[in-house]
Amino acid sequence: MGRILIGLCSWTDRTLIESGRFYPAAKMSAEARLRWYAGVFPHVEADSPYYALPSVGAARLWVERTPPDFLFHVKAFRAFTGHWLEHAALPRDLLTHMPPTDKARIYYRDLPRDVADELWRRFSDALRPLHDAGKLGLVLFQFPNWVTPGERSREHILLCKAHLPGYRLAVEFRNEAWFSPSERDATLAFLRQHGLTHVVADEPQVKGESVPLVPEVTTDVAYIRFHGRNKETWSGPKEASWERFNYWYSPEDMDELTPVVRALAERSSTIYALFNNNYRDQGVQGAMLLARKLGIQLPLPQMDALPLPEDAAPSG
Repeated sequence: MGRILIGLCSWTDRTLIESGRFYPAAKMSAEARLRWYAGVFPHVEADSPYYALPSVGAARLWVERTPPDFLFHVKAFRAFTGHWLEHAALPRDLLTHMPPTDKARIYYRDLPRDVADELWRRFSDALRPLHDAGKLGLVLFQFPNWVTPGERSREHILLCKAHLPGYRLAVEFRNEAWFSPSERDATLAFLRQHGLTHVVADEPQVKGESVPLVPEVTTDVAYIRFHGRNKETWSGPKEASWERFNYWYSPEDMDELTPVVRALAERSSTIYALFNNNYRDQGVQGAMLLARKLGIQLPLPQMDALPLPEDAAPSG
């Protein structure tokens, strides 16, 4: 049985901080919040690099503010995964290298080669302090649902790997075609062949909008993300990310999912289990529920006594 590490997909969500149901004080410094979080959970996803390139300075602070064995998984910059971005998301000095355009949204294909290469270099350099300190887990590449299986997509995934030598990559697909009967085996074989960790996703099953839960291991580690099961909020544009993942996992949900986690642990050296239902303390409650089902003690006993909010009934 491999190690089972439970954590959250962010430690800085605004509604988590404002809820007053996890951090011990309403007003805490960024350093104090991270230190508190790292005293409870052994790892976390850093999602801010998805929105803007991380900095070497920030990574060094993360290293200094966490225990020696704490791990950060870093969500890849959105341009690398085929998501759109606004010009303001690019570093100012690189904007002068962009060709004139009236497009409000730009994609990776719109980037000149020298700009793309420089973005990769800066992203890689920013991860170096974490890597050198032994605190870098996996770099998470979450591809949107318009990235479909095919040679072009696989070539881009390998391009991502080539730009990050020495780092471990995890791949999450959002298009169900990757796991259709005709593609599932080929998808998993591709990940295994190239040392890419398959991300198992628990999410609402909405036709054309979801991937199935595929509890497979493609490297020596396993990775599972809990997105919630709220069908009503899963589709369509949202003003805030938490709206999409607004879900309180129930004990019955965890009765179903705990054997999945155990099975993944039996086939890996370590399983990273991360909760992405990020409204208020939904992720914290889900993490603690899974921990209790698995017999894992998290050092936050006061949470056991907190009742769920009145609107905490699972939905969807």
